[in-house]
Amino acid sequence: MASSSDDDFIILICSNPNPIEAKTPHEEIHISTTDILSWDLPTILSYPTVKVHACRNRLIEKSSYFQGLLCGSFSESCLDSTSIQWNLEIFVHVLKCIYGCPLHFTSKNFVPLFEGALYFGVETLISKCKTWFSEVSSPKGSGSLQIELDDLIHIWIFGLEFAIEFLPELCAGYLARNFMWAMTSKVFGDVPYNLLLSCLDHPYLTVDSEMHLSEALLVWLNANSKQLENFSRTGENCHGIFRHVRIGLLPLWFAAGKRSSCYFSKVFEESIDLIFRLVDAPPITSMNVLEHADLHHLKIRLTEYSKKVNLSGCPQITLATLLLSVLPLSYSMDPTLRKSMKQILIGLERRERDQSPIPQGLLPMLSFEAVQEIDISKCPRLHLEAAITCISKSFPSLRTLKAAYLLNFKTTALHQLVHKCPLLREVDLTTDISPLIPAQVSVVSSSLAITSPLSNKSLSVGDDPADVMSLKKSGLSLPNITKLTLEGRSDICDLDLQYISKFCSSLHELNIQGCISVTDVGISNLLCKCFSLEMLDVSNTMVSGAALAQIVHGNPGLKHLRARGCRNILQQETNTSVGEFSSLYTCKELYLELGKKCKLEEVALGWGFSCFSVEALQPAIKSLRSITVGLGGSLGEDVLQQLSATCPMLESLILHFQVVSDTVVTNMMTSLINLRVLALCYCFGDISMLSFNFSTPNLRKLRLERVTPWMTNNDLIILTQTCANLVELSLLGCKLLGSDSQQIISHGWPGLTSIHLEECGKVTENGISSLLDCTALEDLLLLHNGPGIHKNFIFYAASKLPMLRKLSLDLCDAREGDFDIPDYDDKCLVSTVKIARCKPRRCNFSLPAHRRPVHEETLVLIRNSKNLYRTVVKERL
Repeated sequence: MASSSDDDFIILICSNPNPIEAKTPHEEIHISTTDILSWDLPTILSYPTVKVHACRNRLIEKSSYFQGLLCGSFSESCLDSTSIQWNLEIFVHVLKCIYGCPLHFTSKNFVPLFEGALYFGVETLISKCKTWFSEVSSPKGSGSLQIELDDLIHIWIFGLEFAIEFLPELCAGYLARNFMWAMTSKVFGDVPYNLLLSCLDHPYLTVDSEMHLSEALLVWLNANSKQLENFSRTGENCHGIFRHVRIGLLPLWFAAGKRSSCYFSKVFEESIDLIFRLVDAPPITSMNVLEHADLHHLKIRLTEYSKKVNLSGCPQITLATLLLSVLPLSYSMDPTLRKSMKQILIGLERRERDQSPIPQGLLPMLSFEAVQEIDISKCPRLHLEAAITCISKSFPSLRTLKAAYLLNFKTTALHQLVHKCPLLREVDLTTDISPLIPAQVSVVSSSLAITSPLSNKSLSVGDDPADVMSLKKSGLSLPNITKLTLEGRSDICDLDLQYISKFCSSLHELNIQGCISVTDVGISNLLCKCFSLEMLDVSNTMVSGAALAQIVHGNPGLKHLRARGCRNILQQETNTSVGEFSSLYTCKELYLELGKKCKLEEVALGWGFSCFSVEALQPAIKSLRSITVGLGGSLGEDVLQQLSATCPMLESLILHFQVVSDTVVTNMMTSLINLRVLALCYCFGDISMLSFNFSTPNLRKLRLERVTPWMTNNDLIILTQTCANLVELSLLGCKLLGSDSQQIISHGWPGLTSIHLEECGKVTENGISSLLDCTALEDLLLLHNGPGIHKNFIFYAASKLPMLRKLSLDLCDAREGDFDIPDYDDKCLVSTVKIARCKPRRCNFSLPAHRRPVHEETLVLIRNSKNLYRTVVKERL
């Protein structure tokens, strides 16, 4: 601060062309640096002219600008005042810095302050600017000081214009480390090309997956289409930014869906080709990459700042791929180490087939302590049991593991996983739910087709007590899972649940839907040890409305309620003191309790769900994201019309047996901007193609079952344009579709993972021509679409579609009257095959020669992690 002896003052006359509305009629204000600590900035900025009495010597000492102005040969050096032409607010901050006052930096004022510091030559302020930005842009910078992307762009441009070398470097590093945050910004398309390139070249580029990186680049290129044209005219190749994407690690469905891109079809065709070459080759030995290829593009992108690793939907991922990604760089560069690694991986390839764990200390695996979530769902060639050691060592802070649809992971190894990853809280081991639910099918015959031998090194539940005791003795905390998903795990039994209960004392969410081998006793023993539930699934049970209301009352944190198919919600109940309740009263109590206690994100309801229910639920469903209305529910057109206003956050809307008109569907398609799933099944009303004439780029799943019998091939073409990003399509009863619809579907939606076509005219009358061009298909259902499917189709489809898990056919569509059942091996990953059989039945009101096919039975082949079962049931599944 200025000393009391500083008596050589100069008046700095600062003009303010855009003053805040003044509270006084005066045109100017006089202030002095002697009381600079008490300056009131809003008051100062309200005057058109501000005259500052400042110490001449202090200005000369701290500012090279004032040193030259007041000590040189300028006329101002001998005057008592001088004019300052600069942003008044920034100049006030410059003066405060000169006089030692503290400054508050933000990403908004950083560039003006730095520019002011450079202009006035205030080294102290320049140093403070450098220090602040270095700290805030560093990996350890405070999260509360996060730089907005538009400010980061401004700072980067400023650094280039003023040749401040450290600024562009720090900006590129900050953007690289926070790329997942940046790509969601509305101004991501404004990132300059050279800044984007610097970020992509940066060693700290951090993304959850190569898919996310590709999506970000596509967004940027779409926002810079004019720049694309300029690059092409000058001979430069803007497409070159895709060389930074490791295209061999893209999910197959994503690459397949993007190959129709007008600009980048070649890039994604190359990706698909590479993925298939990796899938067809043995895990590592036949890739011929260790001898001469650069392994960089075969390694999962991991940095010390990675928080999530998403490999979902990548059939090319193997244990070898995972190991290559967590080894030191020297193993990729040094020829000797590379040769040694090859020998080790050859051995691991044999171990992988046996599903044995990786021996400890075999390789010097790196540790990525920031990683808290890994998603390896739908990576059928990655044996999770064999990879547990690698995962536990390289990702010691793992909290969430998603490993859905991996048949090669036995649930008996679940305790090995949770013990090796003690911080694990959420585990998802979902598989496809067996269609053979005992209470819902009539079994004609059943047999065990194939038994998979268990590895001698596999762990069993019987080893559990010793493991638990050893953990307790070591002083380590027992694992404590809060969210466990075992949906479809038919190999789960009561003994497994007994073990699970030991590390799930704080379970908030449990999904054992489709676990047909567990009993009510096993479920009760587990649930009695669990409390504060967030998801409740009682679908197709005998639960009553009163009982359900009581459950809701005790679980105010409930977010997901699935009670579709519960007929007893409507039952009348008798109480000796108050008599008989009406069914309306029972339902009313349930929905009032829900509306009063809960904040729901998902509901699936049927019997008793009405417009009155929706009214009672109003407080609970404002943030609803998913709603399913099943048989027995009736919302009415007025409620459906207002649904977008009642639940504006809806992402999934599934309606069965509802009255739906064009007006309702049009309102949904135009108002629910977050809608990703739309299913209209067996609904009544007048629905035409006009309902789908609106672009819905966010829609991912569409089911139109018995609601659009008028649909033609031309209508289907329109649908591919308005719903361009579908990954799942189900059409039932579209009898006007022809065989050309296959090509329309595969060209319009090449990234489809699920196709259901039933009673859709002549789609398969001439065989399967182009449907299998949807190379990422996981679920294919073709029933009653024309008798043109070859006998060997099951084997052919399994060989062409590496992600295929479920296949449903009908002998009516078999060209030769039957289908071959292939032998299952390591390359055949199909877990469920259903083949329906019909028998002809004479129609009394038709010509004598006319016979109408009627369902007779269904052959079901189901493979779990242990065995292959062959079952014949009466029902059409």
